[in-house]
Amino acid sequence: MDKSREQEAPAVSIILPVFNERETIEATLRDIRAAIGDAFRFEIIVVDDGSTDGLDLPPLVGLLEQFHVHLQNMGYGAAIKTGLRHSKGEVIVISDADGTYPASAIPKLVEVLEDCEMVVGARTGDSVHVPLLRQPAKWVLGAIANYLAEQRIPDLNSGLRAFRKDDVLPYFHLLPRGFSLTTTITLAFLCDDLRIKYIPIDYHKRKGRSKIRPIRDTKNIFLTILRTVLYFNPLKICLPVGFLFFFLAMGVLIYSGLYLQQIMDGTISVLSLSGVQIIAIGMLADLIARSHGK
Repeated sequence: MDKSREQEAPAVSIILPVFNERETIEATLRDIRAAIGDAFRFEIIVVDDGSTDGLDLPPLVGLLEQFHVHLQNMGYGAAIKTGLRHSKGEVIVISDADGTYPASAIPKLVEVLEDCEMVVGARTGDSVHVPLLRQPAKWVLGAIANYLAEQRIPDLNSGLRAFRKDDVLPYFHLLPRGFSLTTTITLAFLCDDLRIKYIPIDYHKRKGRSKIRPIRDTKNIFLTILRTVLYFNPLKICLPVGFLFFFLAMGVLIYSGLYLQQIMDGTISVLSLSGVQIIAIGMLADLIARSHGK
């Protein structure tokens, strides 16, 4: 379903994925339009990802340019990708419709984008409301991503960011349908040495029920981190894992020789060969990634 109105081509497309946010979407749209004013030409694209709370278009007429509907819930990432397919602007801004991200930060994101390939609104401002139960997992995932990306990432999966459409389209096939889309974009840009700047923003308390499922979404983000880094820099994972098997083999050798008085040659052989195979696979994958220009 596509309901849009004709207008001059916008410079910026603002994509809002919506799932059961009937109570907050109108206020969010008004805040965005007020924050931007006449700063630049823009369009707002709302993608309803199978809402069941009675969200309808008529009350929003005049506040948006495009309205697309998924007949069933397909996921946050799928909604963003639908918005990307229909966007007309050279610059893309993504945000949420639940009142958590400040609309006032959008003009700043677009301004800073002139000096880099992506600007992320990092949730490190003076007023940040992240549920306590999510903080440990967020810290662990951030630490893993920092190590694998070889640089500090202030906010791995912020849902408020700006980038050029042409810069993200080469990675379109990598973008998942779930919440880990933002994590994938961040790591893909970093692994390809594209410049990312972070500006501190506040993160307001969510209005309504959260759509995040902590255990499943944390697992998916962790797998996304591994999958993305394996795609761009496989040796970053394969080398440490391969050497870990070598160290385990050495440990078994020392332990069995000193304490058991019998060398466990079978176990040592399996561990050593596993280490060799993992490193060899990593080197082959790295060669393929580089030969195909990633």
